[in-house]
Amino acid sequence: MAERTLETRERTLTSACEVIAEMGFEKIRMRMVAEHAGVSTALLHYHFETREKLFAEAMKHSFAQTGTELERDADSVPASVILARIVHSMLPTDPELRQDWKLWQELWVRALRDESAHHLAVDLYEQLHTWVAEALRRGISSGEFSRCDIDATSTLVLALCDGFGIRLMLDDPRVTLDTAQAAIWQAVAGTLGTPSAFPEV
Repeated sequence: MAERTLETRERTLTSACEVIAEMGFEKIRMRMVAEHAGVSTALLHYHFETREKLFAEAMKHSFAQTGTELERDADSVPASVILARIVHSMLPTDPELRQDWKLWQELWVRALRDESAHHLAVDLYEQLHTWVAEALRRGISSGEFSRCDIDATSTLVLALCDGFGIRLMLDDPRVTLDTAQAAIWQAVAGTLGTPSAFPEV
């Protein structure tokens, strides 16, 4: 029973991510998510009392999926590859990540007006910052990267990913995935003492 409940919750959160990304948070209703997930509205309300709680849990679910992917074989590849994977995953590089980006854009707008959304956004950015910082620490510890201000470099990586990511989401003809990744990497390669070419991920 517990396994079935967890499976239903996961399916519902996946559906919520899809519906919110497609419709926008302000337009969705709990009924829409329930229908998309193939569950009753009553069951949806049992797991998530309000739209706001559903949105927060959907964001955490989406974020966790990215984190799981970043952790694969993390102990057996160079720190530069881990960092490059993080950069790649923080850009809209495939349909799933474009969906994630739509969720982030919804969160940014809500965070400007809603205190709970603001706290969620700050918390998720802190986790992103930690991912980048840990990759930098690993590279410095192994001698792969030069010593640097880890917090400042992590903040720079996140800011560049946000900026280029928005341009990619807008299909700006001046920005491609390759040029975005190359520019982000070149911005930190000198500081890290690593080759300027974006690593294979």
